[in-house]
Amino acid sequence: MERARQISDSIELGVIMALAGGFMDAYSYMARGGVFANAQTGNILLCGVHLSEGDWAGMVHYALPVLAFAAGIVIADLVHCRFSSALHWRQVIVLLEAAALLAVAFIVPDVAANCVTSFACGMQVESFRKIHGHGIATTMCIGNLRSAMQNMDDYLLNRDRGFLENGLLYFGLIACFAAGAVLGNWCVGRLGHMAIGVCSGLLVAAFAIMFIDRERKPARAGAVAGRP
Repeated sequence: MERARQISDSIELGVIMALAGGFMDAYSYMARGGVFANAQTGNILLCGVHLSEGDWAGMVHYALPVLAFAAGIVIADLVHCRFSSALHWRQVIVLLEAAALLAVAFIVPDVAANCVTSFACGMQVESFRKIHGHGIATTMCIGNLRSAMQNMDDYLLNRDRGFLENGLLYFGLIACFAAGAVLGNWCVGRLGHMAIGVCSGLLVAAFAIMFIDRERKPARAGAVAGRP
């Protein structure tokens, strides 16, 4: 598969973001009271279950992260449309996400910690939606699994290698998400609430590699080739 022209559309950045996505879900579920940071479908389901049982506190426990996730999407969109700086808007989002997750390590109430984590996830899901022009999710797997199976089926029917590569791309992202969950659970077992700082470090690494400007490389290569 050819390399993406933009680093924000690249496989390597997608891998880091998927690792972070799996890490956040494992952290919030294992260390912060069984709430999903990313899988808001699960939170909405559990919110409904507690509502049906008249457990208002339980309902709020799962409803607030959903609202925080939605707020993260809105903030990411506002940064995209309104923010202007020397940094790319996605770099700003990654920095905000890393700072938010670092703050989570020092937040004691689980409800507040889950809201901040879900807010960070909302920003990520809104900001990183493509790899090589293909729609992807770095914070959940259901859409990636559907796309993976569709592409593998198309490959079996048409024998077009492009479908195979796309299917493997989606399966690879799912594997990275799972690896992030493994890493997250391992870190929780050793670091407790402070484990989320490791995820913040992953996002700092993502921020750093986003300074790679691939769009300028072909021009420089052409200039070099044209020298006598």
